[in-house]
Amino acid sequence: MHASTETNSAGPGPSGLGDHRLRAAFAGLLTAMFIGALDQTIMATALPTIAGQLGGLTELSWVVTAYVLAAAASTPLWGKASDLLGRKRLIAGALVAFVGFSMLSGTASTIGWLVAFRALQGIGAGGVMTLATASVADLVPPRERGRYQGYIQLTFLVASLAGPLLGGLFVDQLSWRWAFYVNVPIGVVALSLLAAYLPAGEQRREARLDYAGAALLAGLVVAIMLIATWGGSQYRWGSPAILGLIAVAVALLGAFVRREQAAAEPVLPLRLFADRVFTVVSAAAFVATLSLFAAIVFLPVFLQLVTGASATLSGLLTLPLLGASALTTIAAGQIMTRTGRYKIFPVIGLAAMSTGLFLFSTLGATGSRLEAALFMVVFGAGFGMVTQILMVAIQNAVTPREIGTATASANLFRALGGSVGVAIYGAVFAAGLRHWLPFELHGRIPRGVTAAGIQAAPDRIHALTPTIQHAIAQAVGNSLHDVFLLAAPIALAGFFIVLALREQPLRGRQQAAQPQPVKPDSVAPPKRIAA
Repeated sequence: MHASTETNSAGPGPSGLGDHRLRAAFAGLLTAMFIGALDQTIMATALPTIAGQLGGLTELSWVVTAYVLAAAASTPLWGKASDLLGRKRLIAGALVAFVGFSMLSGTASTIGWLVAFRALQGIGAGGVMTLATASVADLVPPRERGRYQGYIQLTFLVASLAGPLLGGLFVDQLSWRWAFYVNVPIGVVALSLLAAYLPAGEQRREARLDYAGAALLAGLVVAIMLIATWGGSQYRWGSPAILGLIAVAVALLGAFVRREQAAAEPVLPLRLFADRVFTVVSAAAFVATLSLFAAIVFLPVFLQLVTGASATLSGLLTLPLLGASALTTIAAGQIMTRTGRYKIFPVIGLAAMSTGLFLFSTLGATGSRLEAALFMVVFGAGFGMVTQILMVAIQNAVTPREIGTATASANLFRALGGSVGVAIYGAVFAAGLRHWLPFELHGRIPRGVTAAGIQAAPDRIHALTPTIQHAIAQAVGNSLHDVFLLAAPIALAGFFIVLALREQPLRGRQQAAQPQPVKPDSVAPPKRIAA
């Protein structure tokens, strides 16, 4: 990374930035992360209104699905490209794409155009989140990352709270289109800060991107996520559509492995999987996110249908989870900075997550909001010690010239964990309702009361008679018991996975500023450069 002309010795970053420039660059990265996180939460309250104005109710799910697929599929390419070409220009390009297609999404006149613009916006989002996280690693060495990661967690906390509230405000007072337009001024602020203060970074101009490998990996990710999204809901697991997608995924996996073995600059170097830290962190990130989605998807269902909370209130009632997560992230980061030790945190964190999920399973149809809040503190406190620490571990384990690739890989496994989690827990929830709804309603199930309908719009159940609402609440509570009881041992499996994590000394400022040895195979001979 090129050194800044400002050489304040107090600057904690390996780039040699002074305190002022470091803080300004970090603020730009946090702002970029904020709009990426905000976009994922603000849509929840806007989607029903979008469906009413643009029509296309059957295609409405693609407004979210297209975005998620595009973001996940493009993440590895963004990460690898940033290692080769430098991150500053790429994160600027990702922000421009994200903001530009946000604006176009707000102007969409049909559901088809909205889905298309959302897919392109998702490509930008994949770059924004991955490159912002990797750029933090460029600015701050792993040993000192703890004092900054609390700010990252707080950014996601604020976005989680502000998203649904802003979405409801825009829908009620302005237009659903402002759920997209709001990204424009925030994006401009992020771009301005990063253009002025983020260092340019190293560029390896002799290298060329492995576009064929990136395309195969993107296709594989899309196939896996479609299997997880459609299996058991739109299509039966044994249907030709799902079996065909599985066959496509297997074929793409084989082709991808062969391509990466031959490529000069593989988009996801297979040798990384021989590194225990990389493998353990990737697996733990997958399991932790898979476990997280049991809580963030189904706790609002419990709060709305069992305790009678409104959609907006249910979001606020999850504040104990988010707040506990932010506090433990800050505490773990401070301790990690002082001691240089980090393995203990994901070990304790995943144990606490498993305990929290087991406690959620005891709520059933009679649990109260207070009980749920206390259990959320346990779960959230555990989660706060997992993901940010795992990111530091994986970035510390690879050479600085592969931080983008490693960060993108971790984000990819987290995305896959979320997608698989929604599929698994959704299937368990639907199976529970198929059993409990006929039992509680004596076979007289109101029209539209299905697992998919309850998950998509639980507040609509409030329009039914109190007797039917009570019966549905009983069925939902019993079904959620099975969801959380399944999620608890999955999180416990993550606990055993991180026990195998090999703790490496965290690089400090001096080590980060020195040239790092390149691992074998990390740079291929020029004659092997792929087209």
